[in-house]
Amino acid sequence: MFCPLLLIQDIHGRMNDFPLKGRRVLSLVGEIYEDLELWYPKLRLIEAGADVVVAGPEANAHYNGKHGYPCTSDAAIADMNADAFDALLVPGGFMPDKLRRDPVVLDLVRAFDASSKPIAAICHGGWIPISAGVYRDVCVTGSPGIKDDLVNAGAIYEDAAVVVDRHHITSRRPDDLPEFCRAFIEAIANQSGE
Repeated sequence: MFCPLLLIQDIHGRMNDFPLKGRRVLSLVGEIYEDLELWYPKLRLIEAGADVVVAGPEANAHYNGKHGYPCTSDAAIADMNADAFDALLVPGGFMPDKLRRDPVVLDLVRAFDASSKPIAAICHGGWIPISAGVYRDVCVTGSPGIKDDLVNAGAIYEDAAVVVDRHHITSRRPDDLPEFCRAFIEAIANQSGE
C-alpha cells in the first residue's frame, strides 16, 4: 500500500502554523454554562496554538453544562490574574448570572478591560461585562434576551453574528460561533506584545 508522504508533510506544515502560539487565554466556567459556547472556542483556541486555562469558582471542580456536557476547572477564579493572560473568554448559559455576583470575577474583567486585552463574550456571557461596568459606549451584541440589559448598561446594541469594538468581541448565540471564534483568534493574534 502506498502512503502519500507528501500529503502528510503538507498537512503537518499547515498544522504547525499556530497564530496563537505562546498566548494564554482564560475561560470562565460555572454550573449550567452553555456547552458549545465554552467547548467550541476552547478547542479552536487550542488548535490555533493557545494555552487555555478554564477557571471556575473552585479549582478541579466538576461543572455541568446546560445540556449536560461536563467540564472540570483547571483553576479557581480567585487565583487568576489578568496579567498572566492575553485574553478572556466569557461563555453564556445560566452561569454568567451567578458569576457576575462575585466581586472577584468583576475585578478580573475590569483588569482585562483596563489592559485592553481581548474580552470575548457570547450570548448571556455579556451579563458579566455588564456587571463589571465595562460596556459603556461599546458596540456589542448578545442574546436578544439581554438586549435591554446591554442597552441599559450604556452599550450600543447591534443585532449581528459578531461585533468587534476595540478589544471587545461579542456574539449572540451558538450559531454565531464560527464568526465569533475567527474574530477572537484574530484579535488575540493582532495584539501587540507586552
